Amino acid sequence: MNSKTLKHKIKAKKGGYLFYGLTPPKLATDPEKLEGIAARQIERIKSLDIDGLVLYDIQDETSRNNNPRPFPFMSTWAPDTYANSYLKDLEVPKIIYKSVGKFTENSLKDWLVKNEDIFDVTVFVGAPSREQQVNLTLQEAYRIKKASNSSMLLGGVTIPERHFAKGDEHQRILNKAQSGCSFFISQCVYNLDNAKDVLSDYYFYTQEHQLEPLPIIFTLTPIGSLKTLEFTKWLGIDIQRWLENELKVSEDILATSINICKFIANDLIAFAKEKDMPIGFNIESVAIRKAEIEASIALVKSVKEMM
Repeated sequence: MNSKTLKHKIKAKKGGYLFYGLTPPKLATDPEKLEGIAARQIERIKSLDIDGLVLYDIQDETSRNNNPRPFPFMSTWAPDTYANSYLKDLEVPKIIYKSVGKFTENSLKDWLVKNEDIFDVTVFVGAPSREQQVNLTLQEAYRIKKASNSSMLLGGVTIPERHFAKGDEHQRILNKAQSGCSFFISQCVYNLDNAKDVLSDYYFYTQEHQLEPLPIIFTLTPIGSLKTLEFTKWLGIDIQRWLENELKVSEDILATSINICKFIANDLIAFAKEKDMPIGFNIESVAIRKAEIEASIALVKSVKEMM
């Protein structure tokens, strides 16, 4: 799929998306190693039948969690810079995450205008917590995007865990849609009930108010070690006790987690199909272990078959 086709599909509010999500390499990575990392990523991804590649803009999230971070925070390449410098040969639409807090009004406007012919799709991300000092809030960034008249399509983030805590995630989706978002990508899903609750409340609200629902892409992430499990929980992703126990006692935590991801995908596909809701999936590969990377590739292929 080319960028224009993805853009058209999102604008038409269709479902059935399949994305693959990557974290750009660490800024401190040796330049020669970077070439090798990018070459391997291109080789893996070009064989996949996906609609787009999600590239994350990593922030230090310690401000929202007082517990020690399981892995030390290290700055990564900016997703747009990495895509332009190292992934140019990968002919897949790039969905660029941008943490808006580090921009000024002028620099965000410049970025939107300068990159509209390079990237067709971006996802704005706000600060991890209210304690973190920022130049721009998410709402201000939405306003600047609208005023810039940039043709870049805008996506938003949705967090099923927040719906469990506050019960208003569907309202946040609606508010972000009014601010210019055309689709939404969720935080990683391990609690199926939370994801279905958001989808259900959003569905019934759109039905009641005669609105056309926008696409929601659910993120699935393989967990290949107890350390990754600990980090996933540290990020605020809800893993139910019984599920955590199953992962901890499993002889093959990666295989168990892949089976859970498949179950979640299959259930959400059936749930959304019944209501004619446009959904899709974003399979994350944020680990550096080869086994976890290969498992994420296999998961992409399995979810493709399901859809």
